[in-house]
This record gives sequence, C-alpha cells and structure tokens, in this order.
Amino acid sequence: MTHLKKYILLFFFMLSISFCSFSQNNVDEQLANQYYNNNEFDNAVVYYEKLFNKTNESIFYDRLLDCFLKLENNKEAEKLTKKQAKRFPNQLYYLVDIGWVYENAKESDKAKKAYEDAIKTMNNKGLGQTMNNQQVIELANRFMKYKAADYAITTYLNARKIFKGRYNFNFELAQVYHQQNKIELMLNEYIEALNEQPAYIQNVQNILQTNLEPDDNGEKKELLKAMLIKQTQKNQEQIVFAEMLIWLYVQERNFKGALIQAKALDKRFNESGKRIVELAHLSLANKDYDAAIACHEYIIGLGKNNFYYFESKIDILAVYNEKITKSATYTNEDILTLEKKYETTLNEIGKTANAHALIKDLAHLQAFYLNKPTDALELLSSFMETPRLEAKNQAYLKLELANIYLFVGDIWEASLLYSQVDKAFKQDQLGETAKFFNAKISFYTGDFDWAKAQLDVLKASTSKLIANDAMQLSITITDNIGIDTTKAPLLIFAQADLYAYQNKTQEALALLDSLEKTFPFHVILDDVLFKKYEIYYKQQHIPKAIEQLEQIVANYSYDILIDDALYNLALIYDYDLKNKEKAAEYYKIIMFEHQGSIFTVDARKRYREIQQPNSPTNTIFENNTN
Repeated sequence: MTHLKKYILLFFFMLSISFCSFSQNNVDEQLANQYYNNNEFDNAVVYYEKLFNKTNESIFYDRLLDCFLKLENNKEAEKLTKKQAKRFPNQLYYLVDIGWVYENAKESDKAKKAYEDAIKTMNNKGLGQTMNNQQVIELANRFMKYKAADYAITTYLNARKIFKGRYNFNFELAQVYHQQNKIELMLNEYIEALNEQPAYIQNVQNILQTNLEPDDNGEKKELLKAMLIKQTQKNQEQIVFAEMLIWLYVQERNFKGALIQAKALDKRFNESGKRIVELAHLSLANKDYDAAIACHEYIIGLGKNNFYYFESKIDILAVYNEKITKSATYTNEDILTLEKKYETTLNEIGKTANAHALIKDLAHLQAFYLNKPTDALELLSSFMETPRLEAKNQAYLKLELANIYLFVGDIWEASLLYSQVDKAFKQDQLGETAKFFNAKISFYTGDFDWAKAQLDVLKASTSKLIANDAMQLSITITDNIGIDTTKAPLLIFAQADLYAYQNKTQEALALLDSLEKTFPFHVILDDVLFKKYEIYYKQQHIPKAIEQLEQIVANYSYDILIDDALYNLALIYDYDLKNKEKAAEYYKIIMFEHQGSIFTVDARKRYREIQQPNSPTNTIFENNTN
C-alpha cells in the first residue's frame, strides 16, 4: 500500500470518528434539552456534564450550573464555578457565578466577598492592558443576570476611573439605572454621552423614546426638559442640547414650543430656515395648523432671497386649505378669503411649472367649495400645457381634472382621464388612485362585478388609505348583492353616493331616506347611516352627524363600519367639540375592543396624549426670539 493510500484511509477514518462524535453529541444535547425543559434536572445534569466535559462550551456550562442549583447540589456547583474561574482568569464573570452559588446556599457573607473579589480583581488587572471594555460589560451583565444591579453600577464606575475618559460606559450604565427606575441618573448618563460625543444624538433619542414610557403624569419628560435647559444655558454654543429640546417638544406634540427653540437656533447659527421648514411639515402631519402656519410665516419673513421663501409661500396655502376645509365650522367667507390668497400668491410667483400644486388646490377649491367648476376646468386645462411641467405633476393635475369632470356629471370624460393616469403609472400609488376612482365610476353606474374586480386588486395597495377604501367598498358590494333577487338597494345607494360627491346633498339625502323606509331590515343600512354622517359633517351639522354614528355603534356593532364610526366620533369630540374626555372614551373603546382596527395605533397614541396634556412651554430663548 502506497503512502498516499495510507493517508487517504487515515483521513477518512478520522473523519468518520469526528462524524460519530458529532452525531453522539447531537443526540446527547437533544436528550439534555428535553429533560431540562421537562424539569427533569436529575437526568439533564448527566448529559450536560458529559457534553461540557467533552466540549467545554459555555452554553453547556450555564445549563450544568443551573441544573446543580435547581437540584440544590451546591457543592458541585461551587466546584464547577471555581474550576471555570481558575481555567479562565481573565473572564471575571465566573467569579460572580461563585458568588451566585453562595447566594443560593444562603451564605450571604461568602457571596458578598465573591462579588467584591470580582470587582477588586478587575481593578488590580489594570484595564486597557490585560482587560478591555467588553470584559467590563460582560462582568456587569453577569451581575445584572443575578439581579445584583448595585455591583454592576460599581463595576462601571470603577472601570470609568481606570479608563480615564477612554470609554465611559454611559449607555451601559444608563440602562442599569433605567432597570432600577433611577430616571434622573439614567438621563444624566445620556446627557454626559452627548457632552462627550454629540453624534450620539440619534442613538439617545431612539433609546429615550422607549425609556421615557410609560410617563402618565409627564414627570420623566419634565425632568429631561429641565436638565436639557440647564445644559443649554451652560454652553450656548453646544447645539446638541437645543436639538434634544426641540425633539422633546415634538414628542409632546408641543410644536409651538419646538418652534421657539428652532427659531433661536436658526438665528444663532444662520441656518436659513431649513430646520423650521422640516418642523412645519411635521406640524402639519400632526394637524397643528397654527404651528405650521407660524413656521412658514417665519420663513416668509426672512425675505424673497431666502432659499425656502417660495416653498413656504406655496406650503402655507396648503396648511390654510387643510385647516379650513377639514373644519366643521368654516364659513363661505373663509373659502373666498382662501381663494384670494391663492390668486395673490400665483400673481407673485407666476404660473410656472413650480406652481402645479397651487393650481391643483385652487381648482379643487373652486369646483367643490365655491361651485365654480367651469373656472376650475379652464384653470387646469390651460395650465396642463405649461412648459417643463413634469409628467408626474401633470398626472396629478389630470386626476384633479377627472375629479371635476365627475363632479359636473361628465362621467365618461372622467373615466378616460383616470384610465390614462392608471396606464402611465401602473406601478405607482398615483396609478392606484386613478384605478380606484375608475372602480368607483363602475360602482356609480351599477357595474358592480367590474368594480369589485378592480377593488380586489387594490386591496394589496402599498397605500394604507387606498387599500382600506378599496376593501370597504368591495365589502359593501359583496354584502349587498346576492342576498336577494334585486340589486335595487345597492343601485340606489350608489346613486346617492354619486350625488353626495357632486354636492347634491338634498338629492343624496332623499335617496338615503327612501332606502331606510323601503328596506328597513336590509344589510345596507349601516352604509346608509355612515354616508349620511359624511354628508351632515360636510354641511357642518355636527349633532346630526353624531346621531348617525351613534346609531351605527348602537345597532351595528358587529359590522365592518363599527371602528370607523367610533374613530370619527372620537375625532369630532376631540377636534370639533374640544371635549377631550368624551374623545378619550371612544379612543379607549377602539384600543381595547377593536384591536385589529387600522385606527388602533392612532387611537392609542391620541389617547395617551389626552391623558398627558402638554405642560407649559419652558424655554430659555423666549425673551430674545420674538
């Protein structure tokens, strides 16, 4: 036999031994885990001991130690931990294990000495030479594992002295303080981390977003606010604490407080309003219209040479628009004043491609709120030919044009425009919006099967709003066809829906009333009530709007519209009637009785905000930023 053959045979022989050993270890581990999970520790210990002696892996060490302790075999546990500590002298957490064994044996003096020996050994080793910060963290984590938080704190504080500023363990120590509910000490560590390295701000914000909750009475945020104000006063050239203060106000939805801080930073560091533009968008998203308007007014006040001037001139109109049209108390005078603001701004900036959003919103206002659809159609049609108008912006204008054609009753022209946008932007939410409106046209004209087919496709939309609207309309069709021999109720409802869209409210209400009288037990009646709510709310008849929603809650608690009814009741009491207590009741019902609703997250967020009202705005800049 040649030497080569001998080596090959030897190789395969060794490989087979390794495989057999691996297989046996795998079987032993499965048995050990099974016994352990069944609390059969006397059997599990045999296999874990065997596995640990073979592999010396930490996972088997941990399980073996746990088995000894559960079996109250403290002698074997002590023997195991001391052997491991001797074998790995640089892994000081094994000394903590020894102390834990003594704790279990009710030998508290010995346990205390073992814990203190671990820290003393760390001090004597001279960190940075034979030990590193990871070993310190491992030692502290072992103390935390055994709920010895004070020793973990001592570990970090001692290590901080030895490292002499090279690593301060701020984040690690803060987490220990958090677990002990020592909030001020925790916050102080995060502030020290920011003092050392302002670039940590995002990390600190992410952590505090979790660690400051729950905060039912707002004490934690008030404490942080006071500490941040103190730091900003201490060093006014340090921007990070003012940024943290802005972030904190935003967490409280106190956007006016955030604006005061942001203006001070903008002036001090000549930021030209960038930070305030971002705050304006955030304020609008959270429906704080007054704060958003104040942000844009500040930018506009910086003058025409400011980079964000024209952007704010346009955006402030969008804020005014939403503030007025989303309110149940606006007057015709408010709408006329808003129209004039649009026209004034258009005269200033010109009807260039950049004015596309203004044109779209003005046309919508004229058609749907001022009953001037002819003016709106002319405005849009003429602007569509504007040079350098991007394809997507043109498509948005085309959608609005289609909406107005549908409003005036030119259904087929509207459908043609929707189809064009759908075809051009198939993989975009813009295309999905167009497809949804085309499905609604099919619904209005009684082609329910085709409408449902399109709506079922849109249920998978990436837009939550489109997907939800598609699902609701699809269910409305499904629930109301096939239950009897006639589609008459659904046809009447579809016509009423179209009338409501076209602001023909009397005609719409007449059809809906006839449905209630003619089909008093039909499943469509909850849809009828919800549509009547939408009409009454748009007409600013709040008591009647509430009445329709309350009927849904009382009589159709099993139906899909129940969470819509509850959520809209909450919004009316919250924002229109300013009855926060009543609003909180409805938010709470959604949270606890309709946890699968798409409104649950928003309801929970708003409920907490109502329970924790904004505290008075504290600011160090108020006197010099007016």
